[in-house]
Amino acid sequence: MSDKKWYVAVDGNSVGPMSEEELKAGLNAGKYASNHHVFSEGMSDWVQAGSVPELSGSISGAAENAPPPVPRSSHQVADEVDFVIHGEEMQFVEVELDPGESVVAEAGAMMYMADGIEMKTIFGDGAQQDSFFDKLVGAGKRLLTGESLFMTVFSAQGAGKQNVAFAAPYPGKIIPMDLAKLGGHLVCQKDAFLCAAKGVSIGIAFQKKIGVGLFGGEGFIMQKLDGDGLAFVHAGGTIIERELAPGQGLRVDTGCIVALETTVRYDIQFVGNVKSAFFGGEGFFFAQLIGPGKVWLQSLPFSRLAGRIHEAAPQTGGGGKGEGSVIGKLGGIGGIFDGD
Repeated sequence: MSDKKWYVAVDGNSVGPMSEEELKAGLNAGKYASNHHVFSEGMSDWVQAGSVPELSGSISGAAENAPPPVPRSSHQVADEVDFVIHGEEMQFVEVELDPGESVVAEAGAMMYMADGIEMKTIFGDGAQQDSFFDKLVGAGKRLLTGESLFMTVFSAQGAGKQNVAFAAPYPGKIIPMDLAKLGGHLVCQKDAFLCAAKGVSIGIAFQKKIGVGLFGGEGFIMQKLDGDGLAFVHAGGTIIERELAPGQGLRVDTGCIVALETTVRYDIQFVGNVKSAFFGGEGFFFAQLIGPGKVWLQSLPFSRLAGRIHEAAPQTGGGGKGEGSVIGKLGGIGGIFDGD
């Protein structure tokens, strides 16, 4: 019996570490299913338990019938769309739709569309909704994240492929996120969502820890994307993707987090001493990210860009004030808590 440790992804949470014997016992008892994702040392990514040779023999019939981590029904499957991202610093994404396919986007994001595209404003978050109450809940979620109650759906009508393009609102990068490969869920900053294949749900993710909500840069509420289709996320500056191993930590400026998988734990850590907090220019707190899972980080948060523009504007008395400390900001005490 191998002595390496295993982890299981259950409902967006990482369970473990556990021994191979414990994992096999859980599979045999039906506690875990063949389509639950597992991870162990030596593996490059999470895989389904049924595809691991040393585990497949322990999967019982009850486990085979257990619900998967991301339950889906036929009406929840998102449209499959093709796309091309154009540009470098000021990007836009061009989506190609087959007849009958649709893409949902934030109001005002559209750059251009072909003659065969039909545009329709909807109430809610764009996911498949069977009743007015479902639509009302979807709209309420968007209102909590500071977005409009309405979204726009662009659908290809008639014969042949049709193109529609969506532009980024400020300098940065557009990242395609295949939710089917990310466990069906993704948490991102409130204004990161740009557009997605019809069928992707744009909801909310509450930060359960008060420290994260108060000092995490994004507040208590973030966006949560659910589904199995493509979603496009935008953030400022250069975007990097980091994959954290189980238990691996990464300290990040609170404003630089773009998105993270639901298996990643998010907490807040004090910078260490009062002197650094007041005069280091980085604020009082870091975001502490702990794996397993992927995180996406941005080099230029929009709040930081807006702050620099505001400081330099003549009407605000700006003109090249120092940016490294409280002294250089001439009374900018209120900004030291947010990391920017």
